[in-house]
Amino acid sequence: MSAIPTKPEARGDEAGALLGYLDAQRQSVRRSVHGLTDEQARSTPSASTLSLAGILKHVSQGEADWVRLMSGTDTVDYSDPEVLAQQEKSFTAEGEAESLEALLAAYEAIAAETERTVRQLPSLDETFEVPPAPWDAGGTRSWRWALLHLIEEVARHSGHADLVRETLDGRTAVDLMIANGDFTLPEEWR
Repeated sequence: MSAIPTKPEARGDEAGALLGYLDAQRQSVRRSVHGLTDEQARSTPSASTLSLAGILKHVSQGEADWVRLMSGTDTVDYSDPEVLAQQEKSFTAEGEAESLEALLAAYEAIAAETERTVRQLPSLDETFEVPPAPWDAGGTRSWRWALLHLIEEVARHSGHADLVRETLDGRTAVDLMIANGDFTLPEEWR
C-alpha cells in the first residue's frame, strides 16, 4: 500500500484529481471511526462538543447540501433560524437511524452522487448561485470552486476527527491507516 492517499489523475483530468483529493479526505474521516462502537463514536472525550459520529454526519450532510445547491435542486434560506438550527444539529448523531453503519452508508451514497454529478458536467467552469449566509455573502460560484471548498471543509473536519479519536483512545491517523490496511509501515521504520 502507498503512503500517498490519492492516486495520480489521468493526464488532464482536473475533475478526477479534485474528486480524488476529496475522496482521500472522506477516507480520513471514515477511518477515524474504524473499530469503534456507536457509543464510542458518539462520545465527546474532550472539552469540545464534537463526536466522531457527529463529524461524520456533518460532513455527509454538508456534501449532500452542496451537491443539491450546485445542481440547482435545492435552495436554502440561511436567514431562517430553523435552517441554522438544522446546521447545528448536523453535528449530533442520535438513535439507531444514525448508527455508524447508517452514517457510513449515507456518506458512501453522497460520495457516489457527487462523483456521478461532477462526471456529467461539461466543464468545472459551470456556475451556480450560492445564497447569502452568515459565513458567506453569496453569489456566483463555479463547480471547481465548490469542489475545492468541499476538499477544504472535509479536510478541516478530518483534522478535528483525528484529535477526537486520539483523545478517545490514543489511536493516531497513522495507527488507523495501518489497522485499516491503507498503509504498510516500511520495515526500517518499525
